[in-house]
Amino acid sequence: MAIKDWPLRERPRERLLSDGARSLSDAELLAIFLRTGVSGKSAVDLARELLARFGGLRPLLAAQRQTFCEAPGLGSAKYAQLQAVLEMGRRHLHEQLDRGSPLLSPQHTGQFLQSRLRDYPYEVFAVLFLDNRHRLLAFEELFRGTIDGASVHPREVVRRALQHNAAAVILSHNHPSGVAEPSEADQRITMRLRDALALIDVRVLDHLIVGDGDCCSLAQRGLL
Repeated sequence: MAIKDWPLRERPRERLLSDGARSLSDAELLAIFLRTGVSGKSAVDLARELLARFGGLRPLLAAQRQTFCEAPGLGSAKYAQLQAVLEMGRRHLHEQLDRGSPLLSPQHTGQFLQSRLRDYPYEVFAVLFLDNRHRLLAFEELFRGTIDGASVHPREVVRRALQHNAAAVILSHNHPSGVAEPSEADQRITMRLRDALALIDVRVLDHLIVGDGDCCSLAQRGLL
């Protein structure tokens, strides 16, 4: 049965408008994005099949273009739409950080860092450069590595901090394994960067490690 033939209160779009997006399941949200199903299947039926095929919403959203387009009901146009939606979400989070409010908690920045770093298949080391009131000056992805690690150069971090006239920084990197626990190497590079930046009076407020669904704060762990 087509969704247009469903009772009004059961249609995903109508439920979203009346009850809000949070009231919908992953399949219902995806169905709204798909708009139409395929022969013999409603958009919700197709959405459920796609979620099962990819193993959930996040793997579907993170799928490479070829894999995404090979799935029934999808294609290049849907892939382009999805990438636009995801980028708008990332920019929305960036604007929230960029409105002049001080960054005072790991939770405040964790969501943004996850949206930027979580899905890379290799390690990416990034820095949030802050002014003396801990307001965002810039976010930069400085180093990229393999799945085993990234080569981080303290001299380059110091150079970028001077260029931005930063008073403080928040360090961050992802763990492609999905496990956000800090390694001994993570702790060592944090201390090296802290000492190097201290020479130019720039404080390291935190080092956040992005995993699969969560962030680990070295400051909260007492490791900074």
